[in-house]
Amino acid sequence: MYRQEIINDISLFTSQPKAAFYDELFLKLDLSFVPRFSNSKGRKGFDNHSMIAAFIVMKCEGFVFITDLLDYLNNNLLIAHYCGFDISKPLPSYWSFERFIKNIDHDILSHIMQSQVLKAFDLELIDASFIGLDSTPISANTSQNNPKSFKKNKFAKSNHPSCDKDCALGVHTASNQHNERKFEYFWGYKNHVLVDCISGLPLFELTTTADVADSSVALDILEQTNSFLPISECTFLADKGYDVKSIYNAIRNVYNGECFIPLNKRNTKSPKKLPAGNPICEAGLAMHKDGKFSDRGRTRQKYCCPFKRSKCGECPCNHSNWNNGKKNRGCTKYVTIPDDYRLSIDRNSISFKTIYALRTECERYNSRFKDTAQERMWVRNMNSVTNLNTIAHIALLTIAITAVTTKRKPSVRSRKALFRSA
Repeated sequence: MYRQEIINDISLFTSQPKAAFYDELFLKLDLSFVPRFSNSKGRKGFDNHSMIAAFIVMKCEGFVFITDLLDYLNNNLLIAHYCGFDISKPLPSYWSFERFIKNIDHDILSHIMQSQVLKAFDLELIDASFIGLDSTPISANTSQNNPKSFKKNKFAKSNHPSCDKDCALGVHTASNQHNERKFEYFWGYKNHVLVDCISGLPLFELTTTADVADSSVALDILEQTNSFLPISECTFLADKGYDVKSIYNAIRNVYNGECFIPLNKRNTKSPKKLPAGNPICEAGLAMHKDGKFSDRGRTRQKYCCPFKRSKCGECPCNHSNWNNGKKNRGCTKYVTIPDDYRLSIDRNSISFKTIYALRTECERYNSRFKDTAQERMWVRNMNSVTNLNTIAHIALLTIAITAVTTKRKPSVRSRKALFRSA
């Protein structure tokens, strides 16, 4: 009889610090606006609140597969109880979890994340005065991403993986060295995250296929973030992948903010110039100004050969352009005049370098995001990838909120530290 009572006490078979951690965590997660069950006909199924909580456990523990989550919940029934499951009955099957993460409306998860962001804002955990945008690659579940695969042309656009029709071919840097240009191709997706650079917490996220350029979604992310969290007068930080004129103009004119983005020279050459700005031709002579003109919103200064208007002069180096045509116009060069906001920023100043250093918080957050097992996917469709990404962000936000409300601020960025202090 005593043996049976001990077996029935589920608290004896669950780590008490972890049980306390999840008990506190779920109390800080507001799911009141989430419908408990779907309105579709047929079987009632499992409670949506419980399923979402289970996937948050999966992300907090860093499990890669649903089978790991199932084993964990079956071996820790107290945590399954905190998720909201009836532990006197069988827990959801593998297929129930997989079907749920594929079919749940992503707008519901986005609403949960927005709710957590606003809660963190009310707690003064974030203020959105310094925000950074970055993306992280997410590899699809295909053998063509395996470096040990000897399949021919595995990164050819015509050789799309048959197991995941939604993924796309992308490229990401494979080195942190400034002077080293090393890239890797992959099939998969991207997760674009707008991060508060003071607290290191996410404000908004967007999942796209891997072929979408980072700069092409920046304005949409800023607009959607501003719809629920004001980002006016913000300081926007990003890497040179976001060095696009439209982003500078939007930050300055729409949000009354400032941009701290390195200049992407895009393979432009740096010709020799005089202190006055006149370029030096191949013959070693200073070229003369020859008028200005506007080109796609840019003002460009034209420089011509110093012998262009000379009736008897000849090119000292006998350049091919001098003998091209009857008028002997010689060489011409064009220099963009820095009269717009993008080119007027002093990127060598101490203030620029000091503020831009805050962007490393984006990298740190992406590292924590990958620790939730989001670097490589086990699902094979866009819906599931998008939903899992959002749940991972919700989990990290909720951990930070729990740490603040329980007065354990050193644990804001670390779920392991919060585990230990539970």
